[in-house]
Amino acid sequence: MKKFTYLTVFIGIISLFTTGCFDGMKNEEQYIEVKKRVGDENKYEAFKKITTKIQVQKVKDILEDSDWENAKVSMVRPPDYRFVFQFTNPEIEAKAVLYELWISPNKDQVELVIDAQSKYVQLDKKKSAELIEILTGKN
Repeated sequence: MKKFTYLTVFIGIISLFTTGCFDGMKNEEQYIEVKKRVGDENKYEAFKKITTKIQVQKVKDILEDSDWENAKVSMVRPPDYRFVFQFTNPEIEAKAVLYELWISPNKDQVELVIDAQSKYVQLDKKKSAELIEILTGKN
C-alpha cells in the first residue's frame, strides 16, 4: 500500500512537471510584425511591431474565433497589410504564417487570407475594428 502511494505521488509530480514544460512553450513571448503596402505595387515596408502581450493575445483570439473558409481567392489589389507572429526567443523555430489583410473600400470590414493554407475570412465590423486598431493604431 505504501508503494502505491509513493508511485501515485511520483506520477503526479512528473505530470505537473511535464505540463509546466509544455505550458511554457505555449506561453512563450511573441510579437507581431506588421508590414504596410507602399504605393500601388506589391512592395511592403516595416510598419509596426506589436509587443504588448494583451494585444498579441487579442489578435490571436480574433483569428482563432473566426470562421475560416478553405478557399483559394484572387483579390483585385495586393493586400494593404501583412503580418506574422514571431517569437522573442530566436532559438525557437516555428513556421511563420503570413496573414494578408485587405481593408474594404468603406473602411469598415477586413478580409484576411492565409495564402499558403488556402484560407479566407471576412470579419464582421466589430472584429474588423478591433483588429485594425491593434495592427495600425487607427480607428
